[in-house]
Amino acid sequence: MAVVELNTANFESTIQNNAFVVIDFWAPWCGPCRSFAPVYEKVSEDFPNIVFAKINTEEEQGIAAHFQIRSIPTLMIFRDQIIIFAQAGALPEGSFRALLTKASELDMDEVRRKIEEQSSARA
Repeated sequence: MAVVELNTANFESTIQNNAFVVIDFWAPWCGPCRSFAPVYEKVSEDFPNIVFAKINTEEEQGIAAHFQIRSIPTLMIFRDQIIIFAQAGALPEGSFRALLTKASELDMDEVRRKIEEQSSARA
């Protein structure tokens, strides 16, 4: 699957309509972002069940601000509209593949249960 460019017009629908979305927050002037781009593209071809998206933080400052992106590249993974991973820094290909495999193995019912427990504890 090709990498999708996200913006304010398609962000919400992409997250809502897909069970597994990986987002690369990047900028054209960022050297590590440019170095990570071919790895991101290559890995995306081997995980057809995952939507791989990119957000240009220069053009989509509102989205970047909403997610408090302070350093790029930043990877963010959504499963069932829940952020399960967010970390700044480019990953080597092997680590990125391992991360996606681990993320796909998560029991989302268990994740939702833990979120509910934490919410109840705060109330």
